[in-house]
Amino acid sequence: MGFFEKLKQGLSKTKTSFDEKINNVFSNFRKVDEEFLDELEEVLIMSDVGMDTSVKIIEKLRDRMKKEKIQDEEEVKRVLREEMKNILDIADTNLKLNTKPSIILVVGVNGVGKTTSIGKIANKLAKEGKKVVVAAADTFRAAAVEQLEVWVNRAGAEIVKMKEGADPASVVYEAMQKAKEIEADVLICDTAGRLHNKKYLMDELGKIHRVITKEMPNASKEVLLVLDGTTGQNAISQVNAFKAETDITGIVLTKLDGTAKGGVVLGIVQENKIPIKFIGVGEKIDDMEVFNSDEFVRAII
Repeated sequence: MGFFEKLKQGLSKTKTSFDEKINNVFSNFRKVDEEFLDELEEVLIMSDVGMDTSVKIIEKLRDRMKKEKIQDEEEVKRVLREEMKNILDIADTNLKLNTKPSIILVVGVNGVGKTTSIGKIANKLAKEGKKVVVAAADTFRAAAVEQLEVWVNRAGAEIVKMKEGADPASVVYEAMQKAKEIEADVLICDTAGRLHNKKYLMDELGKIHRVITKEMPNASKEVLLVLDGTTGQNAISQVNAFKAETDITGIVLTKLDGTAKGGVVLGIVQENKIPIKFIGVGEKIDDMEVFNSDEFVRAII
């Protein structure tokens, strides 16, 4: 199955929700007027796109409908898809891995799929011929290292680990030495699932940053925030919390195959101007791909 087919299948709940609501709007209105646009805006808000983002999309749709004299249902859907795509196309979705090694720091709260995402990204990079080292720096959660090790081994990457409760920054330091020693292409650093109200965990994130900056000041760095797609608008508040502590370069969105809340992707990008870099639509190690805005929009409308 190609990724677009996986995406369509994985986003089927979101698509059904979107299409059903949008088709209801069309069936209730004979012409595309202000009342129609108000109803369509309400559909977007109810589909977890978010208030501000929904208003922006409808404003763009209104302007284009006047200029292009659009009344046909399929034309309205086409313009709607185009405006959604414009929101999502804010930056290049490819990882910036220009040095050897390059560093990917992975952050997020507990339970969002951080461990599996690291395994899937390591697998993808290994398949591209890159030598990957993973730092198991989530030393707070019981069994976190063991779970990560299973995924890393499956991906054919190397893992650097210490005992539970070890200093996470020390694990990252050792992993950097290992990456240099074996001439790895990419070092992926796991971190403890943290919330913005856990100050000691946020301080730990700052310490990891300082160690990386001191040891590899010129390395290409990506900071990926993993979000659970099923949490809807709550995902946006998580972005805000992490943005206050670290420069997020991209988002990994997981579990979209189990939710009708895929519209939150638009709100996340529009409100934070941070690109979605990876999207997960399944539990297998290959069920993650570089985010493609065109395929995503076509998969939900």
